[in-house]
Amino acid sequence: MVRAGPDVCSEQEVELLVRRFYARVREDAVLGPIFEARVHDWEQHLQQLVDFWSALLRGTSRFNGAPMPKHLAIPGLEWPMFERWLALFSQTTAELGNPAMQALADEAAARVAGSIWRRYHAPSFPIL
Repeated sequence: MVRAGPDVCSEQEVELLVRRFYARVREDAVLGPIFEARVHDWEQHLQQLVDFWSALLRGTSRFNGAPMPKHLAIPGLEWPMFERWLALFSQTTAELGNPAMQALADEAAARVAGSIWRRYHAPSFPIL
């Protein structure tokens, strides 16, 4: 099992992952409109996402945010949307040529998607 840390990947690889992945998301016929309707400053959003993924992959502590409430406020989310998000994500990680990063990132993405999906359907449960 790969553990988060500075040896997994560089900050440049995290940045590349985030930028490539969200470029795909923005172009996607299903996911693009969902993000475009809610993200008003893409550069700021991407920097926050770099911090988020850096925390998950490299163990940094720069991320400061509460993404769950924003995701839970999106109406009409369906599991196939999450599957599409995960497919685009794994396509992107596969292209980066870093197997350790790919394994850790794909595992983390699946946890994130599952967590949001479970909370989306049971919003009254407290975050543990």
